[in-house]
Amino acid sequence: MIARKPAVARLLPEVFQETVTSGGLLAGLLEVMAALQRPSEQRLDTLDAAFDPRRSSDAFVPFLARWVHFDHLHDDRSRRQARPQQACLDSIGHLRELVADAAYLAQWRGTARGLTRFLDTATGLRGFRIDEGLRVAGEDAPRPFHLRITAPAAAKRQADLVHKVIRMGKPAHVTYDLEFGT
Repeated sequence: MIARKPAVARLLPEVFQETVTSGGLLAGLLEVMAALQRPSEQRLDTLDAAFDPRRSSDAFVPFLARWVHFDHLHDDRSRRQARPQQACLDSIGHLRELVADAAYLAQWRGTARGLTRFLDTATGLRGFRIDEGLRVAGEDAPRPFHLRITAPAAAKRQADLVHKVIRMGKPAHVTYDLEFGT
């Protein structure tokens, strides 16, 4: 990385900069310094990829998920050895998309729009429907603060995950019923 040598030389006091000559001892030392910095500079040049959930390594995605409180949706068998099977995402790809979507989901948290997107992304399925303010059989008025969520039939095998996502995405005071389509 010879191109870095002049940049390193400019960091030296002026009296030393004047003594840098090709093939000299100081020039050799500057080349060694530039070579020692190369791995760090290469890593810094690609640092943005490490924090992008779509480009980071599979091993780093759960760490990113922890930052946005989605780590408990990931199937980490080493953490769960003593605990029973829990609701988990099907793939690291779904976790990547959830982390990438975290800002949007936070912006729309507690709304039907946000919950639908959360369910779509977590399960990888489309077709969730959320109805609010519906009348319940035997009651005169609509039930306040209650949702009826209709999930696609294919989501039935992920029922535990769907319940977990609904509890995470709905307001705390809201109740819900979950139905699966036919």
